[in-house]
Amino acid sequence: MPLWIDDPADLAARLANPPVRVGLDTEFVRERTYWPQLALVQIALGDGPDGILLVDPLVPGMTKAIAPLLVDARVLKIMHSASEDLIALRHACGVVPTPLFDTQIAAALAGIGAGIGYQRLVQDTLGIALPKGETRSDWLRRPLTPSQLEYAADDVLHLHELHDRLATELDALGRGAWLAEDCARLVANAERDEQDRWPHLGVRAAQFFDGAAQRRLLRLLRWREAHARASDRPRNWILDNELATQLARTPPVDRAALQARLDAHPKAPRKLADALWQALTTPLDDEDDAPQARQEERDRPALRRLQDAVAARTAELGLPDGVLASRRWLQALLDGDGWRGPLSGWRRAQLEPLLTPLLRTAGDNGNVPV
Repeated sequence: MPLWIDDPADLAARLANPPVRVGLDTEFVRERTYWPQLALVQIALGDGPDGILLVDPLVPGMTKAIAPLLVDARVLKIMHSASEDLIALRHACGVVPTPLFDTQIAAALAGIGAGIGYQRLVQDTLGIALPKGETRSDWLRRPLTPSQLEYAADDVLHLHELHDRLATELDALGRGAWLAEDCARLVANAERDEQDRWPHLGVRAAQFFDGAAQRRLLRLLRWREAHARASDRPRNWILDNELATQLARTPPVDRAALQARLDAHPKAPRKLADALWQALTTPLDDEDDAPQARQEERDRPALRRLQDAVAARTAELGLPDGVLASRRWLQALLDGDGWRGPLSGWRRAQLEPLLTPLLRTAGDNGNVPV
């Protein structure tokens, strides 16, 4: 039976001699904050329910007691779709779990499916149906209900067996190194916690803005991110995308005009008008280096050729669509970003011989910056 752990000393004693692998999951709440609020940590020390620890991170000192396990290089952490859990653990415990085996990534590389959920993976791989009743539960409440505790335990109960199945399949395919690379990148990204340098590129409307408007949008989005982090409030509570794009496209002529615009907008940050005006009107040191969001029509033929080549190689490898290279990654290649990030390593080895001639042709036609 799973154990409820609400004493840091008890947890430290139980983790003094950890096994070579543990199943790990978290429950967190992120509805009214920028940072995820860690509400529960589930640790599976073995294959059965008796080895599951349900750890209460709200108890003072508990996150400090969890941290040594997370960074113990001798202990493999088996998680599913770990990216947000890594952020929650880093923010609460100050460290990121490593080494990592992400069963969602493993399932994709094994050809089972991309972005597959835990319940479905357990069903499809192990033939076990899991309930979904507590998906939107309030995990900060105390005490947790028996239903919540059962759901939380189920989230780590089958991770060891999934690891066995998936690791065997990846080894047979010769893709164990692919998984290790992708998981190491996921951990490194969580450790760095780098802000998106060019957030305006993620706003679809920006492709229709001129250069000056795009720079204003970049200033506003950088300011919003910094303020959201500092105040621990959701980004859209600070400044929603609709208002940001309006202010960037047609900026107010002065501070008073900005205030009038904010007063007319139901979700405007009226109390932040001074800071918003300063952000809107103060050039960034690197904004002249910012890539321009461009209309997709310009690159569509070149992008389609890259996508077709990737789709053919994806089929040959038996991978799900999007795993080898997403549209966004290919667009970055066309923009001249090179083989960086997820396109480095094993993906580059698979794709560079196929895509280099196509990129050269696109460059000859003026699509790729040179």
